[in-house]
Amino acid sequence: MTTLEDISIFETLESEVRSYSRSWPTVFSSASGSWIRAEDGRDYLDFFAGAGALNYGHNNPELKQALVDYILGDGITHSLDMSTVAKRRFLETFQRYILEPRGLDYKVQFPGPTGANTVEAALKLARKVTGRESIINFTNAFHGMTLGALSVTGNSMKRAGAGIPLVHATPMPFDNYFDGATADFHWFERVLDDSGSGLNRPAAVIVETVQGEGGVNVARPEWLRALAELCRSRGILLIVDDVQMGCGRTGPFFSFEIAGITPDIVTLSKSISGYGLPMALTLLRPDLDVWAPGEHNGTFRGNNPAFVTATAAIEQYWTDDTLERSTAAKGKRIAQIFANLSDQFDGVSTRGRGMVQGLVFDDPGRAVKVCGLAFDEGLLAETSGPSDEVVKLLPPLTITDAELDHGLSILAEATAKVCA
Repeated sequence: MTTLEDISIFETLESEVRSYSRSWPTVFSSASGSWIRAEDGRDYLDFFAGAGALNYGHNNPELKQALVDYILGDGITHSLDMSTVAKRRFLETFQRYILEPRGLDYKVQFPGPTGANTVEAALKLARKVTGRESIINFTNAFHGMTLGALSVTGNSMKRAGAGIPLVHATPMPFDNYFDGATADFHWFERVLDDSGSGLNRPAAVIVETVQGEGGVNVARPEWLRALAELCRSRGILLIVDDVQMGCGRTGPFFSFEIAGITPDIVTLSKSISGYGLPMALTLLRPDLDVWAPGEHNGTFRGNNPAFVTATAAIEQYWTDDTLERSTAAKGKRIAQIFANLSDQFDGVSTRGRGMVQGLVFDDPGRAVKVCGLAFDEGLLAETSGPSDEVVKLLPPLTITDAELDHGLSILAEATAKVCA
């Protein structure tokens, strides 16, 4: 067991803003695949995967070898936005295996290393292209912690941290927001077309196809198609935030593929580097690429080690549909176990898509207790939703069937104890 002395430096020196370390009070030292080891030697099965930044597991051996070879060969680490061999190889690979097979014609912008960076770039570009200020976002959305991203985020606690008014954004109800009643866009269409409505025509709509932090809220394909058509017909840009749900989390590489839509702008981060290294992309229609040189920049746009591991990840997992089919099968397995639990216990339901699945509790305190019991048994799982009422699973896509069943059995036992 980790002693109080082992964690004292974190409690005395590190800011009170830390969060995950409070849920998992131990000190981690190494990791491999779906497992992470504490310094006391105890192994934990990871159903969190860096909040979706480790879709291919910890220290994936193929990606690690590519990274080690690059570093040992004195490959360039930092390059701003200069042209490098590593960047060229990534762009060629991304175009060949990700964009071209899906018929997607996007320019690629490197906006900085985080999800918030790519969201900020998307919002800024949409306003520049259209000359409009307002952005439409959705209830329970999460897009990042910087001011622009916070303005289109729904969580009141996170928004309050801004310390200033968050303006130029208007929230709309996400799909299924009204207790089982499907939300449509009749009101939105009416106020857009009514000169007396008081709603300024927005520059863009930003949406997650599955709201992870918001509570694993899943948008129906037909709802997404209706939203895309509304944006197209009214000259509004559609931004899909695929920071957490992209890179195969829901099955296909992009989470919007299931709806058959083509967003104007797409934001990617988290698992795009493949190895947990900081990296982000903003994908944009070529005609939207109206940036002046240096108009949007950042010191850490050129994270070449991340280009290397991103290239290796695409070559390893996205030259065919093997991973996509595996993710779908594992997602169905999680959904079935969760459905069984919801049948067994009152006040429990389930929702999700692919390998982002949520076990939803009417009593929010129960989700927190389930995750606490799971940690005691060697499983890392976290909560989400406005009241932390959802146990959210984000296991590595590469997890084995045996590992998956082991973790699900821990969660099932924890749920039974809490709901007994």
